[in-house]
This record gives sequence, structure tokens and C-alpha cells, in this order.
Amino acid sequence: MQMAHIYKPKIEQATNDSPTRRSQLTETRTRMGELFTDNQILGRLQTIGCVAVEITQKCNLDCTLCYLSEHSQQVADIPIEEVFRRLDDVVHHYGKGTHVQITGGDPTLRKHSELIEIIRYANEIGLYTALFTNGIGATRKLLTNLAEVGLRDIAFHVDTTQRRKVDGVEVGTEAELDHIRIEYLERTRDLGLMVIFNTTVHIGNFSEVPNLVEFFRKRADQIGLVSFQLQADTGRGEWRERDVVINKQSVCQQIELGSTQSLPWDVIQVGHSDCHFYMPTLVSNNTIYPIVDDKRFFSDFLEDFQHISWDRQESKLRLAKQFFGALLKHPSWIVRGTWHGINVIRKMASDLIKSRGKVHQLTFFVQNFMDAEELVQERIDGCSFMVMTDQGPVSMCQHNSRRDDYILRPLDITRADGTTLSYKPLPVEIAVNT
Repeated sequence: MQMAHIYKPKIEQATNDSPTRRSQLTETRTRMGELFTDNQILGRLQTIGCVAVEITQKCNLDCTLCYLSEHSQQVADIPIEEVFRRLDDVVHHYGKGTHVQITGGDPTLRKHSELIEIIRYANEIGLYTALFTNGIGATRKLLTNLAEVGLRDIAFHVDTTQRRKVDGVEVGTEAELDHIRIEYLERTRDLGLMVIFNTTVHIGNFSEVPNLVEFFRKRADQIGLVSFQLQADTGRGEWRERDVVINKQSVCQQIELGSTQSLPWDVIQVGHSDCHFYMPTLVSNNTIYPIVDDKRFFSDFLEDFQHISWDRQESKLRLAKQFFGALLKHPSWIVRGTWHGINVIRKMASDLIKSRGKVHQLTFFVQNFMDAEELVQERIDGCSFMVMTDQGPVSMCQHNSRRDDYILRPLDITRADGTTLSYKPLPVEIAVNT
């Protein structure tokens, strides 16, 4: 296979004090404007929340809620040379350690040898990779091969919008899908992957969110993050506007019912506050505890430790050196951090004893996508979730609202040998009528 002449960024040390990294963080702070508050992660610890790189438009499900184009099944996969170039662009715009979603469609429908090469390349240039899939094609063998070349996270989307069937009968409740979630967990066992579950929240499963949370927290030893994505009207699929009962606050309340306690959703901010909530917690004895519930404590921590890169691909030794170096500059945190840890342990004491000291991290994420006809420019400007296109990064909501403008564009791609590949996304007979 001939590869494109690929831009090879010089991978600097991960520290946020490196010149390129400082420039990228400054650019993020400028873009955020008034959204750059004391508890805003973007512009301090991260340049962006994550970037999606779509490697196929094809999917093997027919969902009632769908973000794909009406033409997606006919769209040819973009050449692997173009995928590599877009991964390079992620590094160019946002730097080493950026979280990248390898997605689609369903990326497992791409030729598996190419999918493996895509993950390998992304890992080699310093990106943190996550595979986003409905899981149908994510076999144990494929996941093993992907983990071996550097895949870090696996995100399974499983919910009642997908028309999944059991014994030929379409599933009607989330509880009926739990056996699929358990099967997917078994496929990932001992592969070293962080497991994520994505759930689209709609009026049909809104009441089941607490039960889902209970399912996830009981398996916090296997699951690292769960994302609840609110129904959005992108102009496609059978279901359009969501019921008025479904909003960020009501979904958070449902999560709290499942976690059996209130959670401090406003402590950590990532991007625009109307777009999502981010809630890292600890789970011991199936009981959930927020890692940090003091907004002032967190904002002070961001201010004093923002120069550390929290890139999970970095060696633990390097991260420890950065952290202790920061402690020497801010010695008051030795006492302050110790007291915070003691308070967390005190609150968890009973469950720590019952679980014999077992603790797991489980992060909750609530994503509020915008409807295609109701885009808000301020939210687009402060977006933390981008899609890398052939012309650069675009807000995910903006991309979803005008998907055909991005995926139906013919491309001329230069190969490593200097020849040009002309990419036509649609067969001629379909393109003529588009």
C-alpha cells in the first residue's frame, strides 16, 4: 500500500511549558473568550476535549436517531492517506496527547488491516486513541489487534434507538440490552482498554437512566466512563425534536437517582456550560463519591498545576516528576492536598472497609448536542468536541447539521510517490442526482 507524504510533527515533551504547547493553549484561551472561567479545563490542561476522525460513513444499524447522512451508505471510504493527513492535522492544531475518536459510521466496517494501521499511526504520532463503535463488528480478535498497536479506549454505543433484536424481536427496554453490554465487557477483558458506554437519552428510555447508572456503577471495575447523549434533531432519522422533559439538568437528576446522591456538576467545566457536564467519581462498594466537590479547590488546583500535562500516554515516572516539581513551587498544596485526600477517605471509610480497600474510577459525561436548525454561535466558538475535515477542525454540531457539505466533497490526494489520487465519494449515477 502506498502512503501519502505525511507531515511528521516533531513530538515535543508532553509538558505544557513547551513552546508549541504554550502557543496552542494560548490559542484555545483566546477562542474560549468569556468561557475561560476559573474552573475551565480548556486552555489550561487541554487544548481541546476531543477530536473525531471519521474513517467510514457506513453503518450496520438503522437507528431511529441518526447523525449520518441519507447518502452515507453509498459514500466510499476516504483513502487511508487522507485519514493519516487528518490525524497529522490534529497534532498540528491541538498537540500531542489529544484524545481522538476513530469513528464513522461504524469504523469496524472499514477494512480491518487499514483500521489497525490507522490506530498504529495515531499512536506513533502521540495521539490518544478511542474506537467508537456499536460493537457488532468489534470482535475479541480485532480488539486484541488494536490494543497491540496502541488503542487506549473502546467506546460502545448501546441503547434502544438502535432497533437491536433478541430472538428476532426488537428490544424495547434498556434492561433487555444489558446482556449485550456484558458480552462487550467480556470481549475487552484483560486487554488494558478503558471501556466507555454511550447512551442516547430519549423519552422512551429517560425513566431507565437510574437503572443504567446502577448497572454501570456495579461494574466500575470494568468501565471507566459513561456518556449520556441527549436526543438532537439533525434533520435525519425517524425521531426529531426531543421531549421537553429531557434536558441537561433532568438527565443529571436521573443519574443522581441511580447514584443515590447529589453530585457537584458545576465544579469542572469543559467547553461551553450549555453543552455538557463532566463528573469524575470514585466507586467503592458500589457507592459513588465525587473526586472533587469544592469549586474553589478545583479552580486553585487548575491555576497552580496547569503547566503539567496529564497525558495518560506519558510514563508514570515523568508525570510524577512534573507533579512533584509543581509541588515544590507551590508547597502549600502538600497540606491542602493531604487534607482533601483525608476528607475523601473519611467520607468513603465505611465502604472502603466493606470493599477491603477496592476503589475504581467512573466518570459521568452528559452531552447536549444542538439541533441542526438551532445552532448557537457562542457554543460553536467554544466547542470542545471537533471533527477533523479535509479543511480543518469543525464543531461536531456544525458538522452534523451540514454533514453532506463535508463528506460529499471530492478530494485530490497526493501520494508518497508524487502521484495524485482523485477521490470521488459517490458513484457517478448517485452524484449526478445529489
